[in-house]
Formats: sequence, C-alpha cells, structure tokens
Amino acid sequence: MQLLPVDVVNSISAEEFKRHYYDQQRPLVIRDLSKQWPAYTKWTWEYFKSIVGDKKVGIYNNTKSDAYTPVNKADSYTTFGQYIDMITHGPAEWRIFLFNIFSHAPQLIEDFTWPDHLMKGFVKRVPMLFTGGQGSITHMHFDIDLSHIIHTQFIGRKRVLLFPYKEQHKLYRKPFEVLSIADFSNYYDPDKSKLDTSRFPAVQFAHGFDITLEHGDTLFMPGGYWHHMEYLDSGFAMSLRALNNSVTGKLKGAWNLVGMRGIDTLFKRTIPVKWYEWKERKIFDAAKKASR
Repeated sequence: MQLLPVDVVNSISAEEFKRHYYDQQRPLVIRDLSKQWPAYTKWTWEYFKSIVGDKKVGIYNNTKSDAYTPVNKADSYTTFGQYIDMITHGPAEWRIFLFNIFSHAPQLIEDFTWPDHLMKGFVKRVPMLFTGGQGSITHMHFDIDLSHIIHTQFIGRKRVLLFPYKEQHKLYRKPFEVLSIADFSNYYDPDKSKLDTSRFPAVQFAHGFDITLEHGDTLFMPGGYWHHMEYLDSGFAMSLRALNNSVTGKLKGAWNLVGMRGIDTLFKRTIPVKWYEWKERKIFDAAKKASR
C-alpha cells in the first residue's frame, strides 16, 4: 500500500478547510475542535454508565462477513453498563456499531457544538456513538449513503486506514456491497498482519492514508472514503454526518441505500453461494484491471 500521513492541524479557518480539504476531498485531523466542548472532559465511561447503563445494545466481534452473514446483525446482546465493564477490564474484541445514545439521553446534545462553520448539511437527528474494546476492529468499508463524516475520538487511541472511493477495485470491493473481501487486520504490524498480498496483490498499488487518533482528535472523512479502524485501547468516538454536497453523490447514496442493498439482500437470501461465487469472479477481474 502507498500510504501518506493525514494532514494534522490544531485549528483551521472555514475558508482554508473548504479550499484545501472539503473541495479537494482530502481527509484532515483537527486537534482542538472538540477541546472547547463540555464532552471533552465530561464524557467518561462512568458518566455513560450512570445515564444509559441499563440500555440493551448489540455488540459485534471481529469476524468478517461472508455470503451467509446478514448485514449489520449483532453477534451478541448485553446492557451498555455490562459492556463497559467488560471492555475496561482488559482487552475485549467487542464493539458497538451505530449506538444512538442520544435517543436515550438527549441531554448529551448540549455537550458538543455542531461544526456548521466547516460544512453544511449535517443530519442533526442522528449523531452516533461508536465504541470498541482494545483489539476490536471495524473492517474495511465505506459508508453506504456517501455522507461526509466528522469523527471525534474520546478516550483511548484508534488506528485508521483511509482510501479514496476511486481505489475501490484495488481494495477488492464486493459488488453490490460497501465491503472489501480482503482482511486488513493489523495492517501496520508485519508480525500480526492478516493482509494476504499473495491473494490480494492489487492492494499494494492502492494509495491511501494512515493516522492514529487520540483523545479529542477530530477526523474529517470525505464522503465515500474507505476506512478500516482498529482500537489500540478501549475507547469511543462520535460521528456527525453531513449529506454529500454534490448531486452525483446524493444520487449514488440514494441508489446504494434503496437499489443496491435491496438487490444484494434478495440474492443473498435466494442464491447465496452462486451470488458469492459470481461476486468473487468480478472482484478479482476488476482488481487485475485496476492494477495494470
């Protein structure tokens, strides 16, 4: 992989952000954006336990999906308080995906400020919390609606691998899905990496970015960016979504949600093995062409 560091600034003006990152569709880390928020110091494990510890949540392990795996189906269920106890007492490779903590504790909305000065179109009814134990992994994918993401890390460190949407075939994207067939787990550690470059040689030609987020870091992730995340420590992050600013992006996002996902679900239910075999042929043909 041809990886560059993500640009990092302490602060940035709206004009500079728009010209150099938003319009250019380049990721950026802003160190100080969240440090004025009450959430920066207020949001702790104990605080969350006190307000939503009894809420039932679905939790996910590190197993990658296959032809038979339902999309976004939880691997187990527990309460948020029990989950916090589990991941704060040592490595626990479990994460929570798209937990709308704000629907249970709407007062949390007062603890941060929407960065409307940076971009417009935030979907303010659905800020989301992402939580993971040390060692848990969010496998390589892009967000189906192609929204722009403002992703702020709280507590712990997270390693993030990013690629522009156009690198999709070098990443071995599954047709009609937002996922890669390749496993990028521990990509940064030669002794532990599961990335099989003999089977997936095109990934060596993919151009992307690599960054480690720490408490308070805010990552701007442009719409359609592929991302793979690994929790180096137990921690959580909040994602704020903004609608794609281009007409093409909005239309593609709508198609992905309604058409693409519907077709994939239908064939996974009716002919899962044949459907997966067809996808696999397409994946490797596209990767071969992309790496020429």
